[in-house]
Amino acid sequence: MIVQTCINGARSADFHPQLPLDPGAMARDGAACVAAGAAELHVHARGLDGRESLAPEAIDRTILALRRACPGTLIGVSTGAWIENDDERTLAAIASWSELPDYASVNLSEKAAPEVMQSLRQRGIGIEAGLASVADAERLVRLDRGSQVLRILIEISEEALDAAWEVSDGIAAVLDRAGMRRAILLHGENATVWPFVHRAAERNWSTRVGLEDGKELPDGATASGNAALTAAAVAIFRAGR
Repeated sequence: MIVQTCINGARSADFHPQLPLDPGAMARDGAACVAAGAAELHVHARGLDGRESLAPEAIDRTILALRRACPGTLIGVSTGAWIENDDERTLAAIASWSELPDYASVNLSEKAAPEVMQSLRQRGIGIEAGLASVADAERLVRLDRGSQVLRILIEISEEALDAAWEVSDGIAAVLDRAGMRRAILLHGENATVWPFVHRAAERNWSTRVGLEDGKELPDGATASGNAALTAAAVAIFRAGR
């Protein structure tokens, strides 16, 4: 039961003035988040052109900077298909990384998810299985990968809360029926961030917050940055214990 901080995601620089987009900024921001209570960090590396990248030169310098700034903190990356926009290029990039993340998220909605998961396993990188729909959960069960993942992400993109509850409960029901007993990290996006943080705390699941998912604090005010979002989530978790 942890709070993970997702410090940037696919957001552009105009989303928030403190969005960290280069290795140095990510390292400084990551250290501030760890000081605020983050147990782990999830990052989207950027190339020299500022665009998301899985290329070794982008991943290696980002992971190295974060390891130096946040020793002992688990660091994860995304393998989203949109980043390289080519499955073979994604697989080749993973095979070429020198500075390995501790884990990487894989979206089960994406066609090449099984191949990406296999590539990560071959490198000894933990897998976060990202489930955004009941169909994603059913696919994970069919692939029989439940025992081979670090954790399961229930990550909801629906903005209407009732619809988001329905999807998250449906995913949880599929996992329960299949007897898939892996750690779960639940998170929402924008309007559903804080309701899902509270739901995770109630269920003794992990959660995540950060500028990838939204920039508002529980009271609706714009956060000063990732550390403030992290501190707010940690406070909710501590209050629930």
